Amino acid sequence: MKVSAVETGEISQVSAPRKGMIRGLSIMDFILRIVAAIGTLGSALSTGTTRETLPFTTQFVKFRAVFDDLPTFVFFVTSNSIVCGYLVLSLALSFFHIIRRSSAAKSRILLVFLDTVMFGLLTTGAAAAGTIVYVSHYGNVNANWFPFCGQYNHFCERISGSLIGSFIAVVIFMIIILMSAVSISKH
Repeated sequence: MKVSAVETGEISQVSAPRKGMIRGLSIMDFILRIVAAIGTLGSALSTGTTRETLPFTTQFVKFRAVFDDLPTFVFFVTSNSIVCGYLVLSLALSFFHIIRRSSAAKSRILLVFLDTVMFGLLTTGAAAAGTIVYVSHYGNVNANWFPFCGQYNHFCERISGSLIGSFIAVVIFMIIILMSAVSISKH
């Protein structure tokens, strides 16, 4: 008598590693979302609280630099804050994916879509702020923009440092989107 694949349990052996892999991806997704939320929150707070006044102010003129003097930095803080809020809210759905692996295909598709939108928002904010930081460090001779980081050292250091957290979150978003796509394809 021949033994079929169902009787020997071969079908369940094939699907068991798949479920374990999906659960592992869900746990990794949850952890990466926490790390990205911390990075974007740190970037938003670091830039949003940046302020420096030069010590040689006169009675009528104060030389100061504040992040909201440049609309690009306002956009950077806003985009990081929105993405951080999204990441915190998406933790609930990510936790749901850890608990319920079988019924999470539609919510994973929604998360991939929203992750892609937030990835675009975060990337544009970080790239725009990175451009302004570059110009503030090195200037642009053709446009007669002179570097001002020689005078505002503390301001430029904090703004440059805040870009690190944002670009780390961009890389994490790329990993999250790829992992979600793999997880959807395994369903």
